Amino acid sequence: METLGFDGQHRVAYGDEQIAFTLRRQTTRVVSRVAIHVEPNGCVQVDAPPSTSLADVLAAVRKRSRWISQHVAAAKARMAHVLPRQYVSGESIHYLGKRYRLKVVVEPASAAEAKLRGAFVVVNVPGHDVDQIRASIDAWYRERAREVFAARLKVVAEPLRWVRQLPPFRLQFMTRQWGSCSPSGRLTLNPWLVAAPREAIDYVLLHELCHLKHHNHGSAFYRALTRHCPEWERIKVRLDNQAEVFLRR
Repeated sequence: METLGFDGQHRVAYGDEQIAFTLRRQTTRVVSRVAIHVEPNGCVQVDAPPSTSLADVLAAVRKRSRWISQHVAAAKARMAHVLPRQYVSGESIHYLGKRYRLKVVVEPASAAEAKLRGAFVVVNVPGHDVDQIRASIDAWYRERAREVFAARLKVVAEPLRWVRQLPPFRLQFMTRQWGSCSPSGRLTLNPWLVAAPREAIDYVLLHELCHLKHHNHGSAFYRALTRHCPEWERIKVRLDNQAEVFLRR
């Protein structure tokens, strides 16, 4: 059974399976065709031009149902073995592609904060409060991300002739995407991306900077992306395969 309606959540049948997807129409960004994305967490996102009928969108999703089903299953399989974080000493913390160990130090008189110390991310807290430990780690990721992204943005943008000045960016924790570019040219970047290797960070930054020139995922966009990062597909696959670890909560 197919759910018809306005933009939002929809479903199409694929054998005994129901493929759920979110339909998004961006009137401020040129989308030349129906584009289907399977996010690292297994969610399906469909972008379509405002002029494309819902019937045509559903037909495009049905046509690629097998591909979607396979990628959703692969994403769920990757996430199945990742347990929620307990925020205790010994757990893994990733930063710039390297694995560090979490060390929780309880000191009643200390302020809650996280710092990198050798092979450890040390979190000092006045009491073993999971919410406080989580907030300290998130604040640390945000601080490191702001510094790393600002530095890498300069490097990645330098050879791009269409970037005459660095676009502003803001940080936002997200579970479904690494970054986005608004129609006005403002970047939104996921602080958890700083857990990934530097080449993955550069790829995401380049991807969003390419949207400053090409406001879609058309052939011109991918030509620009490939010209400045010939191995972007390999990097993207690796990043997607590690997403469940980097986004672990």
